[in-house]
Amino acid sequence: MDVVEEYTGHVEPNGPAARRTLEALTITKISVGPMDNNAYLLVCRRTGDALLIDAAADPERLADLLGHDPERPRLKTIVTTHQHPDHWQALGAVAGANGSNTAAHPLDAAPLPVPPDFLIEHGATLEVGDSTLEIIHLRGHTPGSVAVLYRDPAGHPHLFTGDSLFPGGPGRTTNPQDFTSLMDDLESRVFGELPDDTWVYPGHGDDTTLGTERSKLGEWRARGW
Repeated sequence: MDVVEEYTGHVEPNGPAARRTLEALTITKISVGPMDNNAYLLVCRRTGDALLIDAAADPERLADLLGHDPERPRLKTIVTTHQHPDHWQALGAVAGANGSNTAAHPLDAAPLPVPPDFLIEHGATLEVGDSTLEIIHLRGHTPGSVAVLYRDPAGHPHLFTGDSLFPGGPGRTTNPQDFTSLMDDLESRVFGELPDDTWVYPGHGDDTTLGTERSKLGEWRARGW
């Protein structure tokens, strides 16, 4: 698989993956499936252990992303950010092929094609090699939607938001109560806790930063979506 090493946050359907190299981790983004879902592969640079966020579709492309030689990353864990089917179509195949553990929030676990090995709630942590990831529960898009946070000791935070936060607004909700719940969690658990240079990796489309989006929070509240 072609991998672009100059990371911008943009990938094309059926196009090359894009890799960002940090001091302890690499983060590789790829678009899969007919809904242009983003999947993110995090690999510890020292141990080669890996974690995948959303085995959304195209198990063959995800296998190519991991590679096929003996030195390929060891996919230890797959996190599913929420229960919607476009985010787990390849979960069973990828987990089975790699012997990976799977993780999801208990409120979104039932619809998944394989029962999660780990139930992850707000404040839980997961390891990828030498690095620790934090789970943030964001209630609204689905009951059990989660974001995954990596606080890079040598740089800025990296936040994988699933379908809860995108450039230009929160994820889709179906009623005013869920919209208010998601906005409350975004304001208190994300914008209220993390700095402007936090890089946001959404479940579809291009990346953004919290600083880019912060000034729009009032606008989002007023428009109701």
